Amino acid sequence: MQSRHRVFAEDVLLAKEAAAADQGEDHFDRVPDSLVLLIFNRLADARSLGNCSAVSRRFNALVPLVDDATLRIDRIITDAADTEDALGLAGPRPRGVLSHLLKAMLFAVLKPFGHCDAGVRGGAHAGKHAPQHHSPAQVLKNFSSIRNLRMELPVSDVGTEDGVLLRWKAVFGSTLQSCVILGGTRVDRAGAAPHAHAPSAAATAGDNEASQGGDSGSIPESFYTNGGLKLRVVWTISSLIAAATRHYLLREIVKEHPTLERVALTDAHGQGTLSMGRDQIKEFRDKPLAAAAAANRTQVPACNMKLRYAPLLELSDGTRIQGATLVVINPVGETGGIGGGMKELDEFVADALDGPFREAVCALSKRRTYLLEMNGF
Repeated sequence: MQSRHRVFAEDVLLAKEAAAADQGEDHFDRVPDSLVLLIFNRLADARSLGNCSAVSRRFNALVPLVDDATLRIDRIITDAADTEDALGLAGPRPRGVLSHLLKAMLFAVLKPFGHCDAGVRGGAHAGKHAPQHHSPAQVLKNFSSIRNLRMELPVSDVGTEDGVLLRWKAVFGSTLQSCVILGGTRVDRAGAAPHAHAPSAAATAGDNEASQGGDSGSIPESFYTNGGLKLRVVWTISSLIAAATRHYLLREIVKEHPTLERVALTDAHGQGTLSMGRDQIKEFRDKPLAAAAAANRTQVPACNMKLRYAPLLELSDGTRIQGATLVVINPVGETGGIGGGMKELDEFVADALDGPFREAVCALSKRRTYLLEMNGF
């Protein structure tokens, strides 16, 4: 009977002989290309895939063939002058107060898109050795087979005060098809500690709405006089401008990637999502894009809006939404928006948001509907 030491020695010797026989052979080459592509599709992150393409010639040939890609944009322009110049908003200060407010509103919404300015601009704001920045289209240009693309901005497009709820989802073809906006003047999470800061004007308005409107679903008279309706209009216009600006950003990407079937452009905070499916992308390619004058965004058509409201909405997980508001938007002349039918629109509204906000949308959809109209801009 052999000793344990001799058996161990023979095992080590066999392992060394096998290693010598396999010297110079890369066992990863035995993995089929289809499995490598499956791994790359799970990885998805465009920058990580770019790093993988530098590993070997094989990886460099396979990375462009991935179906799914995610691009996280992490650079924004924080200097006001640079942002206005990048977005074409620079110029003499407008004389009219309304024009100045509109410009300020556009600047606030479009500011997160300053990172889309490709390259480095010359002049006082660009140093000799400034780093080169690339637009999303440039980052994705080597991906030739993308079917599903997800892009993520680093910040939300529309600034809100602490405790204020604003979520939206919009579907675009060549222009807006449908949009769902969920808002609330204050959100109290289940089990969360009370707000330590002083209540904002929006939160105070929400308290007034809840106390005066009851829970009947009717809009109290104070809603029209204490700024409640104006606040909802600001939410709506700001969300639509943000969606239209994201849509304009996609024009070059859609043009250069004929394999695209689905695109989602969201932000790190999950405030809003622009979505395009196969039919919308085809329409985007086939029809000319109507751009808004003096702004890097798609023109928003005249729209019908259905507003539903609850002074206080309590969800099953204990979340309480003050001044809960649901706005469903579709262009004038489109009876149903997506797919042209009311059933498709209802399904879109029901599935627009996730988690507790989906429950809030469903609850508000049963409330009384108020019809509003909005001109194109």
